Amino acid sequence: MNKAPTVELKLPILKNMELVATQTSEVVSKHMSLTDEQSGEISMALIEACINAFEHSETKNEVYIHFIISDDELTIKVIDKGKGFDASKIKIPEIENKINTNERKRGWGLMLIKELMDSVDFESDHTGTTLTMVKKKDNNE
Repeated sequence: MNKAPTVELKLPILKNMELVATQTSEVVSKHMSLTDEQSGEISMALIEACINAFEHSETKNEVYIHFIISDDELTIKVIDKGKGFDASKIKIPEIENKINTNERKRGWGLMLIKELMDSVDFESDHTGTTLTMVKKKDNNE
């Protein structure tokens, strides 16, 4: 059996570097014949995942992104070597509390990623975090 083709990126933590990831995801989406809608959802999820890794991991190094291509789905892993986080401490913000206040309109990343992708999983400890997102090829046929 052939190993699934994989594209691996190593992104330094610089402004707008997540756009390199989305350009790559667009090329991979075309290669896989995903719809424009699927491609857009992947790009949005990837931007959120990169920004989370850049902002919250406290890693001084780079963030790694692996695109694993198979016949029926695209798996994307966003890997940082940061401090990790405790998933049980992440609170989904309450929209009512945010709309009419000056509180920063943040904290939607993981919820948005879960909404955009078919499956989302993460492993995190003191050595870093790996976020695994999957987009199935034909979930809308």
